Amino acid sequence: MALRTLETGEWELRGRGEGAETRKLCVSDLRQLLQVRHGKALCRSFTISDDAHAITVTYDCAAAGNGRTDLRVETNKLVQIRSQGVAQGAPFAFAAEGRRVGDCS
Repeated sequence: MALRTLETGEWELRGRGEGAETRKLCVSDLRQLLQVRHGKALCRSFTISDDAHAITVTYDCAAAGNGRTDLRVETNKLVQIRSQGVAQGAPFAFAAEGRRVGDCS
């Protein structure tokens, strides 16, 4: 339900915390926001909770790793993302603000 209110297009993900980075992502499928560290890897996901303003999923990408993501919708163009898991054999954890900045170029 939470993803239904969002718009596809170019999203800017601005990390939080020391050494955080900002990156742009062309989102054609809003589920991309749920597995940012695994890109377009083929992953199986399980929805833990989903309501109008938040979604929590776990996912498994076989040899590519796995993760858990909590996404909170603030507006149809602004989200808060917290994710953790394993990618390419190494653990990761991050928090980021995602903002739709326009159409994909």
